[in-house]
Amino acid sequence: MMTVFSSFNSAEAQLVWSRLDAAGFKAEVANEIASLSMEGYSLAAGGILVQVPEEQMAEAIEFLNASKAIDPDPEETKDDEPINP
Repeated sequence: MMTVFSSFNSAEAQLVWSRLDAAGFKAEVANEIASLSMEGYSLAAGGILVQVPEEQMAEAIEFLNASKAIDPDPEETKDDEPINP
């Protein structure tokens, strides 16, 4: 298995896994239980990893990069002007 995404946030890793799974990739999440078992262990374990088989790696990375271009960043789309100045 090859890592295509890593995070210190379990929800974020699960979301990426879900998107890959829905697109037909044979994705798995690694290090999640170890990372959540002990405070600070996520960093020591290298984070929570989303992995796919080696033969799907290039296509999975391309899929994740393409979806970044489609999904707006909430920080960039947020209205910074106050409602009542």
